[in-house]
Amino acid sequence: MLPPIFNIPKSQLQCFSEPVYCVKNDMLETCNRRENPVDRFSAVVAWSISTKRPLNFGFAPFNPILGETHHVSRGTLNVLLEQVSHHPPVTALHATDDKENVELLWCQYPTPRFYGTSVETEVRGKRLLRLHNHGETYEMNSPKLLIKFLPVAGVDWIGKERIQCHKTGLEAELYYGGKSFFGLRGSHRSIKGKIFKSSPMKLLFEIDGHWDRTVTMKNVDSGEVREIYNAKDCISGLKTPIVKDQKEVWPSESAVIWSEVSKGILSRDWVKAREAKKAIEEKQRELLRERESSGGHQTWVPKHFIVSNSKEGGWDCSPIEIKVPPAPIIVPL
Repeated sequence: MLPPIFNIPKSQLQCFSEPVYCVKNDMLETCNRRENPVDRFSAVVAWSISTKRPLNFGFAPFNPILGETHHVSRGTLNVLLEQVSHHPPVTALHATDDKENVELLWCQYPTPRFYGTSVETEVRGKRLLRLHNHGETYEMNSPKLLIKFLPVAGVDWIGKERIQCHKTGLEAELYYGGKSFFGLRGSHRSIKGKIFKSSPMKLLFEIDGHWDRTVTMKNVDSGEVREIYNAKDCISGLKTPIVKDQKEVWPSESAVIWSEVSKGILSRDWVKAREAKKAIEEKQRELLRERESSGGHQTWVPKHFIVSNSKEGGWDCSPIEIKVPPAPIIVPL
């Protein structure tokens, strides 16, 4: 059990979904409202870049318990997450926007590898963005998360991200770069990539910049360069979600489950935080023992998603409801 002194007062469910609803400008709206496929695709690329947020070294969110949920709304965008597996930790996200007719479906699980002086986490699973007005589905993965301990400590997104839309035949390959081994060379938080037509193969744009600052896109035919993402415009001045209707907040909500632990952390009462966290984890172990002793008669089933797992396809999650209802927790506009 990680001592609460090393926790931030948030669940991983909240951290996982904040890039979707904690934004200054509604980039999903932009994705939907662009008039042609190429402009929509470049907007999706920019939105995907915006979901990569700087992380702090040395502190971690709470590990979600089985069945934990997080339900929040920003305007007409309603977001719902559920922890559908604990070992391995699998998180499902479903978001719908009735006004823009946009849908998100994520099902992801981290797979860490230890290398002595670092931990490299591959975020497996799928991310789908559907623009229903245009009949387009965008499939994307996530770059890896690198946590370095020596010689220079830090957290970075690294590696390759691929985005594709089968209907339009457009694809993007993005490469995230971190610091050099000693942290003295290299372009920190850099991003380079390309947007191309897959059949027949034709390079359309080159991507360059830094995902925590600005990113530009160059038209390879005309040479025109324009900014497609500005982190300051997107993630500065973010507003904290508030509870609009306390009575409608589910008992499984992250903020409810971890409330006493969070209070202890915020007040720096580490004894209270440790005891509250221990009580949550012991309760989960007790429930697990009950399920195991029942001989399979008490199998846990997710409430909001249908979940499957296979050697070929890995974990997959489908929402039970077509649309996510408005949440009692909202992000002020």
